[in-house]
Amino acid sequence: MNKDNFNRRSFIGATLGGAITVSAAAAKDSPVSGEDISTKEPLPGKEELQYNASAIQVSNRNPEDRNGMKENTVRMLELVEHAVAGSKPFLPVRFIVFPEFAHAAPIYPDAATLSRKLGVEIPNWHTEKMVEKSRELNVYIQMGTMLEIDPAYPGALFNTSCLVGPRGILYKYRKVNPWIPFEVHTSPHDIPDYQEELFPVAETEIGRIGAAICYDWLFPEALRQLTANGAEILARVSAYMDPFGATEPNSWWTIVNQCRALENITYVIAANQGAKLRNYPPFSWPGGSMIVDHDGRIVTQATPGDGEKIITGPVDISMLRKERKTRLAHMMPAHLRTEAYPVYGEEVLARNSFRDNAGRTYEMNCEVIQRVKKKILPD
Repeated sequence: MNKDNFNRRSFIGATLGGAITVSAAAAKDSPVSGEDISTKEPLPGKEELQYNASAIQVSNRNPEDRNGMKENTVRMLELVEHAVAGSKPFLPVRFIVFPEFAHAAPIYPDAATLSRKLGVEIPNWHTEKMVEKSRELNVYIQMGTMLEIDPAYPGALFNTSCLVGPRGILYKYRKVNPWIPFEVHTSPHDIPDYQEELFPVAETEIGRIGAAICYDWLFPEALRQLTANGAEILARVSAYMDPFGATEPNSWWTIVNQCRALENITYVIAANQGAKLRNYPPFSWPGGSMIVDHDGRIVTQATPGDGEKIITGPVDISMLRKERKTRLAHMMPAHLRTEAYPVYGEEVLARNSFRDNAGRTYEMNCEVIQRVKKKILPD
């Protein structure tokens, strides 16, 4: 081992109070996804609601098959250690967010090949390792995404991110708004008999956490529903490419994060992909990971540009709760006139729009989009 690497690992190990290892053993007491944990978590005290959060952007290689995912997950576990060690003399890091595609990206053009090459069931080795690390360091981790297959939904392929904590998997969030026409995986909304919560929220000792993935954030309704379901912290698991990143003139990334925070009175912990062009062509990925408070103020942000980066900043859920309880003005969730918008009484991209999840292709997505445009937009 390189001497400098050994010294860095020794420092991190000493900072965290012991040797750092990635165990091969699976966590044995992890609850299955969807188990109600709200009655199992301890009631939070004020100090537990004041902590640091970290958004970690990665620049991993694209795995070509599910066996190649392990290298990315191992690196993510190391980055979790770095985030916790770096905050040791400050407020402790309790919540960590990774970007979309951190485990695996949809590099094949059709759903059938993606399922065959990269589809995995959840829980799996990757979630088990993250749960172990979460338990070891007493943190909550919003994992990056992986392509999920589920025997309960034959033919479907989801883009899924898991929230894990010391007690196991707290929820699975499946991307509701795939980036069509490019993304060919399944939205859970596409499945007529889908019975699970589209926008799950976990109640934890550090606050109520919900997540949405990348393109979901261009739909204010998705984050509004998470807020309505109780979220105080919105995790953004994202792969926002140039030119829609954190730099002018198209700083969509920054604008959207600030808007979703202030309009929902929530914290936003947003991790963006930092891969170089050669890793995730045909786009480059500008990073700019950030933390935004409940008034839309940027708490901290990574300098825009590719590469691995860890940003850390304070979160105060006790202050957020007092604001929500006290505030009357700029209380948009309480001022929402839902019946004023008849567009929401009509189906647009309806559940039956996509009839073949297993055979989804770019061309099929284009056909659906053109058909829906004729229905919703005037000539």
